[in-house]
Amino acid sequence: MSEPSEPWALAAEWLPANDDPERPQMTVATVSASGEPDARTVLLTEFDGQGFYFHTDALSRKAASIVANPAVALAFLWPGFSRQLVVQGRAEVAPAAEIAAAYRSRSPYLQQLAWLNTFEYAQAPDEERRARWAAFAASHPSGFDQPENWIGFLVRPSRMTFWTSDQEAASRRLEYRATSGGWTVAHLPG
Repeated sequence: MSEPSEPWALAAEWLPANDDPERPQMTVATVSASGEPDARTVLLTEFDGQGFYFHTDALSRKAASIVANPAVALAFLWPGFSRQLVVQGRAEVAPAAEIAAAYRSRSPYLQQLAWLNTFEYAQAPDEERRARWAAFAASHPSGFDQPENWIGFLVRPSRMTFWTSDQEAASRRLEYRATSGGWTVAHLPG
């Protein structure tokens, strides 16, 4: 069986196009400065031949972990556990123009969340949180500018593993590893 010599065509086959409004969820795994692993689910904003982009609050725990240790893993899981894509690599701050474009493409809800998703807001009782949410939205009838703490990360992969289930045979793992000369490809046990 012939496999693509590089992983981007397969990633493009599996993931929705960047202009698809339904963005896939992925788990981002990081390691803190003290060596503690952590994982959380975020939206994949986009991907290209450089890597995978996601956006968050620059003051978040995941951003602090990436600054301390840029080694990360991303995991995408398809419904019914039919496919999984695991990406290992290093995260870096995305270019400012990409970060701004990603913010503009977010729904009004996610734009407002970028402003109000703070520790202080999280401590408020539900009724107060709802009132503050409504007041903030009402005070910005023309939309929300990008907050200063909005940041994006580009994960440049060093390894990408595509896993598919097979009810009639063993599952299949196709692993791509980045080398100085391109990508190596290997089939691994499921």
